[in-house]
Order: sequence, then C-alpha cells, then structure tokens
Amino acid sequence: MIAQVSPFWVVKTLPEMSKEEWESLCDGCGKCCLQKLEDEDTGDLYYTDLACQYLDHQTCRCQSYQSRLEKVESCISLSLQRLDEFAWLPSSCAYRLLLEGNPLPEWHPLVTGDPNSVHSSGQSVKGKVVCETRIPESDWEDHIIEGVINL
Repeated sequence: MIAQVSPFWVVKTLPEMSKEEWESLCDGCGKCCLQKLEDEDTGDLYYTDLACQYLDHQTCRCQSYQSRLEKVESCISLSLQRLDEFAWLPSSCAYRLLLEGNPLPEWHPLVTGDPNSVHSSGQSVKGKVVCETRIPESDWEDHIIEGVINL
C-alpha cells in the first residue's frame, strides 16, 4: 500500500512554509490589486472595479512585481509579520483562507494543477476591470462593486 502524502498547504502553517510555497499560494486572481475605498465613519472597506496600473488585465499578475512596493505607495507586501492585516484580503484568497483554518477552493491552481483554473472558474478579475489611471479619483466611488468573489 502506498501512503498518500498531503499537500504542503494542508500540513504546514503559513509560518512553516518556504518562500516558494508561500508565493505559490497566490492564485493570480488579481483581486488584491483592486482599488479599495474605506468609509471614514464606519471603517467598512469597499472594493472597486479599478485595478492598479501595473496589473496585467489578461494574466492578472503584477507587471512590476519586484519593484511594486517602490512604485505604488499603497501596495502591501503580504508577509508573516503582517498576518493580523489579512482581513482586508478577498474572502477567496488562499492566504486568508489558510490563516482562518479553511481549505483552498476547488478552483485554486494548487488544487487543480492548472494555472488557468482561476480564470476559467470566473474567480479572477480578467476582463472585469478598468485601469485606475483612466478614471479620475473623484469618480472612484462610482466604481464600487458588490461582492469581491462575483466580480
């Protein structure tokens, strides 16, 4: 009898993962690269359909990943030191799901083995967003979307 080995994301906690494992958790949905607006009175966070200017709208990957933190002041690097800040991530995000003790969704590329499964399942922002630079910031409220999962 051959023993079945569980995938790393099932047996390891986020702090136990290697850099490569950590990076592979990103499903490439692009949702974290959407502009978000915060209600100053309630603190509620609202996602818009406006994507960071560096997001490739076809691949849903950052075109300036290595230098994004220098180029975009509001860009946040997901790290173990910032786990307490993961609540702003979309509810479908692997980092947030695993931190909260939930499994990866069936469409996640690590589960399917297909890097395009995030797109074919409709879970990415591919074809659903506008570049932030095309819309004046004063009009961003007009771009608030309902529910991050169903963009």
